[in-house]
Amino acid sequence: MLYHWCYTHFSFFHAPRLHMVTWNVATVDPPDDVSLLLHLNSPKSPDLYVIGLQEVYSGPLRFLSDTVFDDPWSHMFMSTLAPRKYVKVSSIRMQGLLLLFFSKMEHVPFIRDIQAQYTRTGIFGYWGNKGGVSIRLSFYGHLLCFLNCHLAAHMKYATERVDEFEYIMDTQIFDGKKAPRIADHRLVFWFGDLNFRIQDHGMHFVRSCINNQTYNLLWSKDQLTMMKKKEQRLQEFEEGPLDFQPTYKFDLNSDTYDSSGKKRKPAWTDRILWRLRPKAPPPDEQDGLDAKKVRQLEEDEEYPLKIRQDLYTSNMEYCVSDHKPVMGVFTLELRKMNRTPLVRLQAEGDWSADIDAMVLYSPLQPFPSSTWDWIGLYKVGFTSVSDYITYTWVKDDEVAFNEEIIQVYVGKEEIPVRGGECVLCYYSNTLQCIIGISEPFKTFIFPFIIFNNLKRIEMVRHVNRHQCDLLVSLLGP
Repeated sequence: MLYHWCYTHFSFFHAPRLHMVTWNVATVDPPDDVSLLLHLNSPKSPDLYVIGLQEVYSGPLRFLSDTVFDDPWSHMFMSTLAPRKYVKVSSIRMQGLLLLFFSKMEHVPFIRDIQAQYTRTGIFGYWGNKGGVSIRLSFYGHLLCFLNCHLAAHMKYATERVDEFEYIMDTQIFDGKKAPRIADHRLVFWFGDLNFRIQDHGMHFVRSCINNQTYNLLWSKDQLTMMKKKEQRLQEFEEGPLDFQPTYKFDLNSDTYDSSGKKRKPAWTDRILWRLRPKAPPPDEQDGLDAKKVRQLEEDEEYPLKIRQDLYTSNMEYCVSDHKPVMGVFTLELRKMNRTPLVRLQAEGDWSADIDAMVLYSPLQPFPSSTWDWIGLYKVGFTSVSDYITYTWVKDDEVAFNEEIIQVYVGKEEIPVRGGECVLCYYSNTLQCIIGISEPFKTFIFPFIIFNNLKRIEMVRHVNRHQCDLLVSLLGP
């Protein structure tokens, strides 16, 4: 029997928390502990993590190995967040630029239409040492885009930085008619090492303001603030107050600003900004709008999305790089367009390595199914979509179905001998995402064991007494 689960935690209105990090890591390996960076001890855990890094080490040998295996930074974040039930939903790497998107497992079936793009701008666009990487996705029906950039360096190139940003915005194209460009998305986050500096003020004045925490005296000469006054495209983006120390440039392994011969002036190079799509103009100004734009505005009104920044700060405790990381915490207040997953699925009966198993799934809404769809078996606490124990092709292994419930066969040889708590995930090849997750269930340990009416356990002669006692303690009487 397929149980009718109650999705009470998927209410109509939703206020998910988003924790964002941007950090130029200066080609170093990750620190041992990122608890402070991710606010892991906060009483309010975020629903989503978005982490943008710049200058991840990309020497030829390391870069080649990172194309096959997870780079050290990705591995560190995944291994830290997976035990807390966060899944890496998407990532993109372009040389030193890395963008990671994590979600609590409960939201994963509602994150769809995931696409990633990149744009090179540095060294004539050939090597990719500068540029932008982005991830776009639908979150409960709302289209979001996250753009991680590393723009041109040095004080005199403020205009070039704006030109690079506009080039990235114009050239990144996504599949689909609803939001083919970055600016078409309902909500855009632009962040990274944007490299804007503090101009005009001398070194002594800048350091005095930092020491006295009178940061506001420096804001008017921050290049990004200055460029926003004359660039219409920048004016569409919002940013919280810069009430924290400039995050560049520090001596390595210290809190001391650059003491080298160059003595670079401190600056807020590392930033997080956001843009909500403009609201509908007054009715008397809507005559010239095309039908697509009118439908979009009507949808925006029916399904509102608001954003509140709860925190914008840097963390001075991380000293491995010449930049300090910047964190932004946001609350997204939204009305859900999607309230149920596309597929409901569950494990039928007991799962163990000595008997064939069955998955039951039921489509809850129409979706573009494919012969390449598959159902994966995952340990609870899995790190990413590719971190499955085993999988089965949905169409190849269907053994029975009716209009509501479809059965999929899983051979016993595919089930792990080691038991544990697992979930099943339905992956849609067309949508390129997980569209259904089962409730957790147990797989049992059956190595070299014969069950006699489920009352007695007899071990074959190759298992010694100590192993027998251990297995009995695990399995019970």
